[in-house]
Amino acid sequence: MNGKLISLSGFILIGLFLCAILLCGCTGTTETEKTVPASASENPLRETKTQPGSAGVLTITGSTTVLPVAAQAAERYMDTHPGVDVQVNGGGSGVGVQSAGEGTAMIGMASRDLKKEEKEKYPGLREHQIAIDGIAIITHTSNPVPSLTLDQVKAIYNGNITNWKDVGGNDATIVVIGRDSASGTREFFHEKVMNKEDFVQTQLEKNSNGAVKQSVQQTPAAIGYVGLGYVDKTVHAVPILVEGKAVAPSVETVKDKSYPIARPLNFLTNGDPSGLIAEFISFIESPEGQQIVIDEGFVPLSR
Repeated sequence: MNGKLISLSGFILIGLFLCAILLCGCTGTTETEKTVPASASENPLRETKTQPGSAGVLTITGSTTVLPVAAQAAERYMDTHPGVDVQVNGGGSGVGVQSAGEGTAMIGMASRDLKKEEKEKYPGLREHQIAIDGIAIITHTSNPVPSLTLDQVKAIYNGNITNWKDVGGNDATIVVIGRDSASGTREFFHEKVMNKEDFVQTQLEKNSNGAVKQSVQQTPAAIGYVGLGYVDKTVHAVPILVEGKAVAPSVETVKDKSYPIARPLNFLTNGDPSGLIAEFISFIESPEGQQIVIDEGFVPLSR
């Protein structure tokens, strides 16, 4: 009896020993397998993200006119510089000047030149022109006004002309739409078209080119003004009469200076740019960057 028990115990021990060997073989790994990261083949670029504390962050703030050019350039630049994070925000040219001057942004955007008081307040600011823009006068597509003189545009915006029938349009009270006080487009329009006269008190003020365009699209009797890059078939761009000739706003007419309402688009830096700031500005000025300017509907720089 004892012999049978011993034999049975032996078989059990042998069985347990064989199971242990099999389990070790199934779960064992080589040293080479342990050193290969599991994520390496799944996402080889995941480690290229900008790390906290790195020098790869570039902040850009300001003009909503310049915004689409800067945003597209940022995307293109980050595609070829995976360690860089370019952050672009709007707010208007006034915000761009202040942000660059006070150092809360590395680059400011402005759709106008610096004012005298801004130069005095921020003597270190440097202007870097990246493109040229025309300001288009727009109406609803159901009210395609043949043309306007600059004097007529001024008279509409100061309240002396109040009905479209007086300038070749429909018989309807004009709804005047403009920009808010932070806008560089408004500043330029106020100086170039209004000769610094006051706007009509009933003017509806919008905080971006896109908001002006949308309001005109939705209001048949409206008039507005936007950067050239915002003009498309959803609004009517009114030609401007220059010496008896109607000149429509376009890249070509701004380039040849026949269209009378044009201005520079600028980047602003506090002091001479260096490092990442200088590299990004150089990218905007390069043929690839100027192609982005063209693609966004603005006028490239002539070199």
